[in-house]
Amino acid sequence: MTPLQRLAQRLDRTWPHLDAARAESDRTRAQLTTRLVDRVPEDTSLVVFGSLARGELTKGSDLDWTLLVDGRAHEAHHTGAQAIARIFDEEEVKKPGPTGVFGNFAFSHPIVHQIGGQEDTNKNTTQRILLLLESVALGREDVHERVLRLVLSRYVEDDRGLRFSRKAKRIPRFLLNDIVRYWRTVTVDFVYKQRERADGWALRNAKLRMSRKLIFVSGLLTCFAPEMFAEPGETWTGADGYADTLRIVQYLLERTRIPPLQQLAEAALRPAISLETARKVFDAYDDFIGVLADDDKRRHLKELMFDDFDGDQLFKDVQRITGKFQDGLDKMFFEEDEVLKKLIRDYGVF
Repeated sequence: MTPLQRLAQRLDRTWPHLDAARAESDRTRAQLTTRLVDRVPEDTSLVVFGSLARGELTKGSDLDWTLLVDGRAHEAHHTGAQAIARIFDEEEVKKPGPTGVFGNFAFSHPIVHQIGGQEDTNKNTTQRILLLLESVALGREDVHERVLRLVLSRYVEDDRGLRFSRKAKRIPRFLLNDIVRYWRTVTVDFVYKQRERADGWALRNAKLRMSRKLIFVSGLLTCFAPEMFAEPGETWTGADGYADTLRIVQYLLERTRIPPLQQLAEAALRPAISLETARKVFDAYDDFIGVLADDDKRRHLKELMFDDFDGDQLFKDVQRITGKFQDGLDKMFFEEDEVLKKLIRDYGVF
């Protein structure tokens, strides 16, 4: 059973919207993989992000994708990306947003080697962090797996505090700081889009408070996993008393393969987390997916203008859902679980 299934059993709860979104995600991934299996060039992986990768797909969801290239530039990359885009059009899936981050090919070199500094653009940071926290390869997986391992190796090898610490458990601060940076960038970009694009504000607001926040939470939990989820006695220490970096990278790689909602469910299963708090968090997320799955509600939020939101009943309902989700997260991270409370204080704040 998945962590989410175990949590539902523990709470004696069903989340029909989450179940439907997971089933639709699985069906769509299988269908697209069958159609695209012969279209993905060598030295590439077709990687999907967003709701399809998280298992939260609804009818109105965009399909965010990238043809990830780990090799020399070749004309086949351009023609392959074009062929993939045509197939997505034939399948009538929604195109990625207008930012240019998705819907084309991306080379591994800047994603792996340009972490920080002037060359690490918002686009590059977004591709790297989402590659770690919410990506799935359709079909050919070798490039996807290799680039993930290389990215994590950079975070671990360049983190001298991690490598040369003699502590039994190790928190990857370099990785954690980049995840925090990404989250803050998302929140700043939200305000920028609010000024540049009048439409879609209410829908983006709901996503920022729910699915975007969930990605950040899963990133925190990935970095906190050595303290929260590792097997008893696991220390990742080599014979010299310092970090065994290969084992740390492998462990982090395994954690990044757990979808965000499953990571949160695993945290909610900890004995210190009350049933009421766990129920609040996942009931709210199920309600959120239910809003996105309703064509009329989704369209209403997308068309709602900023000047009109104050008296809008649907927006008030969404605010109630997002507030309930936040309240549950606050209790998990700051009140009920002493281990999680110490981790967020020591690493997430200062």
